[in-house]
Amino acid sequence: MLRRLQVMELVQNWAVWRDAGDWERFRTVWAPEGRMMATWCQAPAEGFIKASQEGWAKGVSILHFLGGCSVDIEGRRAIAQTKMTISQRAPVQGVVVDVVCTGRFYDFVEEREDGWKIVLRQPIYEKDRMDPVNPAERLELDPELLGRFPEGYRHLAYLQTGIGYEVKTDMPGLKGEKVTALYAAGAAWLRGGTLDWEE
Repeated sequence: MLRRLQVMELVQNWAVWRDAGDWERFRTVWAPEGRMMATWCQAPAEGFIKASQEGWAKGVSILHFLGGCSVDIEGRRAIAQTKMTISQRAPVQGVVVDVVCTGRFYDFVEEREDGWKIVLRQPIYEKDRMDPVNPAERLELDPELLGRFPEGYRHLAYLQTGIGYEVKTDMPGLKGEKVTALYAAGAAWLRGGTLDWEE
């Protein structure tokens, strides 16, 4: 139970420190080879930190809220699945909106000499929605652009594309081949296998 709590604390620290812009402490949650797979950035941990800092400086607003967490541990390895929402605010066609995306963080975690560290974070995107911050404003989306993105994060991707990010279009969702492959990679990781999760 103590080791599970340590992994859960790691997951919580990721969200708090990242959203607060506490970049030095945020670095400590990652293994040296750690990697982040987000819709807008797929990069080694240091590259993700740099991209987050650049976005922060430009006023990009992405926040995370965490829910329940399930941790499976085998030896010095763990898989943590954490219910979460990603909330992003930005203008879309001149209307300031909030997008809320519901899903899970799926984390490949390993115990190192200085504690548990994230080796890979792959979010699972389950559903999302977009709402004008001012409910009196009317928002009209381009259906062709919206239809380019998977159901689980299409509004998030629409917003991120509009502010200049190149969004990955084949992230795991609630169902399908990508999430099935992710679960298989997690099971192999717990058995001691190498991490060969494909981007």
